[in-house]
Amino acid sequence: MTNTTEDRAEEKRGAAGAVQSVDRAVSVLEILARLGEAGVTEIADELGVHKSTAFRLLGVLENRGLVGQERDRGKYYLGAGVLRLAGAAAIRLDISQEGAPVCRALADETGETANIAVLDGDAAVNIMQARGAAAVTAFNWLGRRTALHATASGKVLLAHLSGERRERLVTRKLPRFTEHTITTAAELRQQLETAAERGFAYSCEELEIGLNAVAAPVRGHDGAVMGAIGVSGPAYRMAQSRLPDLAEYAVKTAEELSRRMGFPG
Repeated sequence: MTNTTEDRAEEKRGAAGAVQSVDRAVSVLEILARLGEAGVTEIADELGVHKSTAFRLLGVLENRGLVGQERDRGKYYLGAGVLRLAGAAAIRLDISQEGAPVCRALADETGETANIAVLDGDAAVNIMQARGAAAVTAFNWLGRRTALHATASGKVLLAHLSGERRERLVTRKLPRFTEHTITTAAELRQQLETAAERGFAYSCEELEIGLNAVAAPVRGHDGAVMGAIGVSGPAYRMAQSRLPDLAEYAVKTAEELSRRMGFPG
């Protein structure tokens, strides 16, 4: 069944309304950030909307923890959910800033491409990259989301997740990228246990043929793993026999970055 002209027009109106609602919700947060607190009438006036519209927006934001309300005065203020989101963003900004010099140093020491990755939902995302003298490839990993089960950084991040969340990611369908990709939960669990015990993880042609990598965990001030730093390069130069030596560089660099992030260990 094909859509009629009226159906398509209704879809466009619905999409436009959704965008407008998002824009207004963001505006509410900006208003509260500027004023500190405000009532429904004040927010409605700022937005140029009816009080009922402002009330609905505030209700949605309150349900998500992004705003709170003083029940005795009816005033709204920014909620703890905003702090949670800001904290997550700050972690990425901080690890990028503090990680830049140590990432470059790791690339210089090994001659390979050094990367810092953090967990992004069900994937690892590379937020910092530096190339060593031997890294002739021009491929840019920065900003790229990669599979947790098929990369050294991903395995490090997986190995240090809480049991329930780790198990959920381990037992889902594991896509095969090459003939070397781990696709069974049992084998992946074994590798994660080994990675947690020895303090680093390998990836040998599991994401791409001819690409090997090693990575180690970066810890925050509370000891929790907040990222992974490692090196990657062509398998002919980063042969499996060389990976233990490169792992030492990765671990040393991860420890330095962890200290910069406030980890006392």
